Amino acid sequence: MHLERLTLILEIVGQKDEATVADICAHSDLPKPSVYRLVHDLVAAGLLEPVARGRFAIGTRLKRITQSDQSDRVLLELIAPALKQAATDRGVAFFLSRLRGRAVEIIHVETPDTGVSYLHPGLGKRPLHACSCSKAVAAFSPDLLLTQDLEGRLKAYTEFTLTRIEDLEAELDVIRRRGYAECVEEIERGMCSVAAPLGETGPGATMSIGATGSMRVFTPVFRAEIGEEITRMARDLAAGLWSAEPPGARKSG
Repeated sequence: MHLERLTLILEIVGQKDEATVADICAHSDLPKPSVYRLVHDLVAAGLLEPVARGRFAIGTRLKRITQSDQSDRVLLELIAPALKQAATDRGVAFFLSRLRGRAVEIIHVETPDTGVSYLHPGLGKRPLHACSCSKAVAAFSPDLLLTQDLEGRLKAYTEFTLTRIEDLEAELDVIRRRGYAECVEEIERGMCSVAAPLGETGPGATMSIGATGSMRVFTPVFRAEIGEEITRMARDLAAGLWSAEPPGARKSG
């Protein structure tokens, strides 16, 4: 349990670039006294370091160990332009989500600049059972659901929300076969979204990209079409993020 808490704190700080104790508490559900004590231990070990009053970042020692950066900033350098182009082409909002602690959050949204009306999904946490961005991650992160005591706790946001564990598990099976998730009026009447994970394993399985809009726009035909498109986008973005040689790299000689 102690190691799990330490690991969770490191994941949260690493994803946010910098985090306060309040940030860690919000994303981990750990009590503030415990977070203070654990952060102190991590700083003492060189795994975290203070960067400003009350703010912490990944420490130099841990950076040397991992030699990688999956912070929001680095992800958005590659992903945001692709989402912007897709939003402009399609005339709907596109978003990036990632698992932060034990919840999936929308961390970035790109909207069309073509003058076409669109709906903005907003930023922040989404329920695991009632949003495409969360279901896309949950489908390929089975341990995520195992850590949640969900029986009897699946809130009904609309009459279309899945509130039975067996129904949610059946939908996650469909998502794994199809490659993308849908949310059809499950969290808000009149709203739909479609999302795909950036991978079936590894860090990509903890992130998803997607699009959202009204029922008028997101017809069944449109959802199937854009679902395939988002799945291809996710594959291409994952290749750019985690391939041994990024796209466009040139070999010397």
